[in-house]
Amino acid sequence: MGQTAPVSAFLWITVVSLAAWCWLLLCQGFFWRTDVRLPRRREPEAWPSVCVVVPARDEAAVLPASLPSLLAQDYPGRAEVFLVDDGSTDGTGELARALSERHGGLPLTVDSPGEPPAGWTGKLWAVRHGIALARAREPEYLLLTDADIAHAPDSLRELVAAAHGGGFDVVSQMARLRVESRWERLVVPAFVYFFAQLYPFRWIGREGSRTAAAAGGCVLLRAGMAEKARIPDAIRHAVIDDVALARAVKGAGGRVWLGLADRVDSVRPYPRLHDLWRMVSRSAYAQLRHSPPLLLGTVAGLALVYLVPPVAVVAGAAAGSAPVAVVGALAWAVMAGTYLPMLRYYRQPLWLAPLLPYTAFLYLLMTVDSAVQHYRGRGAAWKGRTYARPDAVPDEG
Repeated sequence: MGQTAPVSAFLWITVVSLAAWCWLLLCQGFFWRTDVRLPRRREPEAWPSVCVVVPARDEAAVLPASLPSLLAQDYPGRAEVFLVDDGSTDGTGELARALSERHGGLPLTVDSPGEPPAGWTGKLWAVRHGIALARAREPEYLLLTDADIAHAPDSLRELVAAAHGGGFDVVSQMARLRVESRWERLVVPAFVYFFAQLYPFRWIGREGSRTAAAAGGCVLLRAGMAEKARIPDAIRHAVIDDVALARAVKGAGGRVWLGLADRVDSVRPYPRLHDLWRMVSRSAYAQLRHSPPLLLGTVAGLALVYLVPPVAVVAGAAAGSAPVAVVGALAWAVMAGTYLPMLRYYRQPLWLAPLLPYTAFLYLLMTVDSAVQHYRGRGAAWKGRTYARPDAVPDEG
C-alpha cells in the first residue's frame, strides 16, 4: 500500500503531462509546423522606397559576412542603408565604410547617436536615430535588421512584395540561426521551437488575433505605421523589443505577419554553451515581466511538460509500473514528434528529437539564472549595457 499510493499519484501527473502534449499538438496554433513562410507576394506597379536601419554595437566580427549582403540587394525601387554605430569600440563604423567602398551597391550612411538618455535601451536609441535619418528620405517602408543578419539578394524585394500583397504593416522573418557547433545543434533549434510555442505564427498573422510578435533581426515596417504607433518611442525601455514592436503595431490597428526565413540568416556564432546561456538568460526573466509567480509557474510548467515524460519512463520501469512507463513514453513520443519539423528545417539529425527534455532542462536553468541575475542587480544586458527592470525605468513622456 505504501508504494501503490506514490505510483498512483505519479501516474496521474504523467497523464496530465500527456494531456498537455495532446493539447499542444492540436490546439496551440500548430506551432510545431514549419510551413509558415512568406505570405502571398504581389509585386507593386511602382516599387516603394525603403530605408534599411541597422543598429550596430561592436559588430566588426560579423559585418564582413552581413553588410555586403544588404548593400547587394537587388531591389527595383529606391533603397538606402543607414548603419547606426552605437558607441562601438572595435571600429564598427570605419569597417562599415570600408566595406561600402569595396563592395559598392546601395548607398550607405554611417552615423552615431551618442549615449542613450535615461529611459532608453541602447539598441532602441540607435534605431530611433536611424529612423530619424531615414525620415528625410520619406520612405514608405523601413527595414529594421540586426548587424549579424545576412540577406539573400532578393530578400528585400520579397519582403516588400509580401507586405504589399497581404496588406501587412509588419512583415518579419525569424532568421535561420547558425547551427554548426555541438551546443548550437542542441540548443538553437529548440530556441525557435519554444518561441513558436509561445507565439504561434499562424495566430500572429490572423486578423482579429491578439497574439503579436516579430523577430528583431528582420522587420519590414510600414513607415506610416511606425509614426502612428510611435515606434520606437512607445517601446523605448523594452528589452525584448521585437515583441514589443509587434504589440504596439497591433495596438495601433496594424496587421503583423511573422514566419520562418528562407532568405535571411544569422551569421553570429554561439560556439560554447556559455554563449548560448548568455543569449537566453539576458532576457528570459524580462519575458516573464520580472514576476516571481510567473517564474514559479514557468518552472513548474516546464517540469510537468518536458521533464515528467522521461522521468516517468525510467521510474515506471524501475518500479515495475507499466502504466506509468507507457503513458510517459506516449507523452515523450508526442513531444519528440512535434520537434521533428524544426530539426528538419535546421537540417539536423532527427535523433536529437528525444533529447528535447534535456534541452528544456537547460532552458529551465537559464530562466532561473536570469531571475537570479536580476535580483543581484545585474538586470538584462545588451552589448555591455545593463538595464533595470521596466518599472524602474523613468518615463520621460
